[in-house]
This record gives sequence, C-alpha cells and structure tokens, in this order.
Amino acid sequence: MWTFVLVNVVIVEALFLSAGSGKNDVLTVAKFFGLHVALLMFFQLLLVARLPWLDRRIGMDRLTVWHRWVGFTLLWTVLTHATLVVLGYATLDDASMVKTFVALSGVPASLLGMLAAAVIVVIGVTSTRPLRRRLRYEVWHGLHLLLYVALGLSFVHQLQETTTFTSSAFATAYWWLMWLFAFGALLAGRLALPLWRNAYHRFRVVAVIPESDDAVSVYVTGRHLDKLPARAGQFCIWRFPGHHHWWLANPFSLSAAPTGQGLRLTAKAAGRASAGLRDLTPGGRAFVEGPYGAFTSLHRSRPGALLIAGGVGITPVRAMLEEQTTGGDVVVLYRVRSEADAVLLNEVRHLVELRGGRLHLLTGRTGESGVPPFDPANLHQLVPDIAERDVYVCGPPAMTTAVLSALRELRVPARQVHAERFGLA
Repeated sequence: MWTFVLVNVVIVEALFLSAGSGKNDVLTVAKFFGLHVALLMFFQLLLVARLPWLDRRIGMDRLTVWHRWVGFTLLWTVLTHATLVVLGYATLDDASMVKTFVALSGVPASLLGMLAAAVIVVIGVTSTRPLRRRLRYEVWHGLHLLLYVALGLSFVHQLQETTTFTSSAFATAYWWLMWLFAFGALLAGRLALPLWRNAYHRFRVVAVIPESDDAVSVYVTGRHLDKLPARAGQFCIWRFPGHHHWWLANPFSLSAAPTGQGLRLTAKAAGRASAGLRDLTPGGRAFVEGPYGAFTSLHRSRPGALLIAGGVGITPVRAMLEEQTTGGDVVVLYRVRSEADAVLLNEVRHLVELRGGRLHLLTGRTGESGVPPFDPANLHQLVPDIAERDVYVCGPPAMTTAVLSALRELRVPARQVHAERFGLA
C-alpha cells in the first residue's frame, strides 16, 4: 500500500518538474499544489471505496481516520492552490486580487475549479468537530455526498488545464488511468459489490428476539451464506426496506460467529433506527453491506488473548469467543454500569467457561471507586501477563481511548493491540 502511495507521489513530482512551469513563479507554485490536490482526491476515493483488500487488513476505523486527515489536508491544499492562482494572475495583470477573482470567475476552467473548491470548503467546515456535533447525522451525510459533485467538477477542471493533463502522452495516460481506477474502485466497492451480494444471497429476517428492555437480536438468513466472506468480529451496514427510509442505515457488529446458515446482529436502542429493530417483521427483506472490519482473529499474533468490551461492544467479542480459531487462553473484561446492562452476559459466560477462560464483569460508574477501571495498575492486576497477549478492545470512544492509553503505558506492543470504535465518521 505504501509502495503504491510513494510511486504515485514520485510520478506526480516528475510530471510537475517536466511541465509545471507557469506564467510566473507564483503560478508555478500554484500548479504544484493543484497537482497534489488531484492526487489527494484519488487517495480519498480509495479510502472510502470499502475495498475488501484494504478493509480486512487495516480496518474501517483506521481507514476512516485516514480519510478525515486526508480530507483536511485536501481542504488546505485546495485553498492554497486557489489563493496562489488568484495571487499569480493578480501579479501578472498588476490588478487587485478581488478584481482578478471576478475576472477568473468568467473563465470556464477557473469557474469549475472555484465551484469545486467552494463545495470542499463547505464539507470541510461542517466536518469540524464543533459543527459536526450540532448537525444531525443525516444532514451531515447529505452535505458530505456533495464531495462527489466536487470530484466531477475537479475532473473537468483538470481536463481543461492542458498544461497538466496533456503535457505529454504519459501525463494524459497517467491522469486518465488514475481517475478511472479511483472512480472504478468506488463504484465497485460501494455499489456493484453490495448489489451483487444482495441479489445473490437474498437476505431476509427470520426472527427478532428481545434480549432486554432496550436490546434486541435480529436473525438474518439467505442463500449460499457459506460463500459470504464474513468473520467473527466484523460488522455490516444494515438496511431493512419498508422499516425506515433507505438512507437510515446502521453499522452493527455480528453478535454470533457466521455459520454459513445465518447472521445475527444485537443492538441497543441508541437512536431511532436501532430502537425500531424490535418492530421488524420476520420474513421481511434485509439489505446488507459488508462484512467490514479488521477486528478479527486474522491478526492474532500471540496464543493468549484479552478481550475488552464496553456496553454493546460485547457483540463482536461474543462472536470471536464462539469462533474456533480464537484458541489459547482467553480473558474477557466486560465493562457496564450494572449487571442488568450486560447484554448477552449469559452467552458470554457460557463461551468463556467452555474455553476455560476468565470473565471479569466490571460494573459501576467511572470514578465511583476513585480509580478508573482501566487504570494501568488495575489492568495489570487483572491480567498480569497482558503484554504477552493480543488485546482486542471494542466499546464507546472514551473507554477505548482510556484502554489504549493504558496499554501504551503497560508497553503492550502495538502489533498486539486491535481496537474497534463505534461510528464510521
């Protein structure tokens, strides 16, 4: 992956050195940033394409974090490119930047670039944490989809910039190949593959079982599920046609190891979509995207494992306990406010007992005992050989952050730490 990134960076640098000169020094630097805007857009598309090869090795969490940082890098690179273009032409024409900006807006190629930049700025501003927290997910997601409009405008903008797109036969072939590859990967991962899988497997709901007052398990079956590349610990994005609007989809982990006969998700009522799952009708269709995620035994490197779950984060942990390849000595730390909040507790107890492992149910509110439950000293006391184990962590962001910090302090090698946070953005 990093070789792919490096090779493309080198190619873009070579294209700039061979045909990057502008009408003055400022416009030359503007071209440098413009070429890297295109490269960052390629990488953004690949990060959100949900390609199985990347997802199973890196995980949706890390890909989403990379997508966020590449996105903000793209924002500042676009703003720098646009500012330098206006400044360069203002210097060339000995005019003010405002007058130059208005004049450039009348040039089709420049106007397309301006519109693309405006869309990217809107998306970037609404993705900052203060605004993101104030917006409903559906509103933020709808605005975020405008990025595809910006990509289309940017593509046409680059087509009309002949000094970068058609400076040589190699340059033309490279840019066309990269745009086709990036858009092709996006269409394949986000559209073609999910549609094919759902047409092939024909998922449907077979049972809806309440687990507690605010938790429910949904059992889904279909055709040829033995050919679905699902592993314990992964999650899917679930839609139930006729139950909610199409755009109301939720990522839920598999709460049981895939058997080739059916899938199970278990969710707590945290929002409108998850709260309404108990009203699903058996026999209804299900539309399933995935499975996704690298939170699996595929990345095991040690014989012993420590599985740490918070709240409904127990669902992928429960599935991994059931999977035969989990193997070795297993310790489970399950963090909840009270035992009544411990979803699937009896199943987890049974699976841990079958494996001869240990289960620690950590109850109470954080701070009540004076010492955080995931303080390094507490973790070491519960699991003295923690540095010799693979550690899987799944739970709310605050808990996951606290655990990862403690693991670093306990010097657990990074290659042995596997974390899954809730949320795709």
